Amino acid sequence: MTAVAEGGVTREEADAYLDAMVGARADSYRRLFDGSQGEPLMNSEDIMALAVRMRGMQQGGNPGPLAIVMPRAKHEQFARMLGILAVPDRPIRFFSDPVAARAWLDGPAVRDWPKRQAHGRGVA
Repeated sequence: MTAVAEGGVTREEADAYLDAMVGARADSYRRLFDGSQGEPLMNSEDIMALAVRMRGMQQGGNPGPLAIVMPRAKHEQFARMLGILAVPDRPIRFFSDPVAARAWLDGPAVRDWPKRQAHGRGVA
C-alpha cells in the first residue's frame, strides 16, 4: 500500500487516510508513506495525536512493515512519532528516497516478514 502526500497536509486529511486504512483492514500490509513532496500543516500536538491514534490502531492487530519517506531535515521533527510507532518485531524505517524505501519493502527480509514472525523468527 502506497500513500503520497503532496503540498500541505492537514490533520483532517491525515485522519481521513487513517480512516481509509481501517476501513480497508490494511493494518498488516506493507506500507510506504511518501511525504517527500508534502508539508505537514499541523502543530506538534496534532502530530503527536496522530501518532497516538496510529499506536492504538496497532495494538489491536498485527501491524505491517512501514517505510516513511521524507526530507532529512524533517527526520528529527518526526523521530518521536517513530518511537511511538515502533513495536517489537515490526520493521519500520525512515528514508529520504522513495526508490530506496520501495526496495527495502520489497526485499525478502521485509516482504516475508509476516511469515517469519509467524514462525517465531522476527526480523531484527
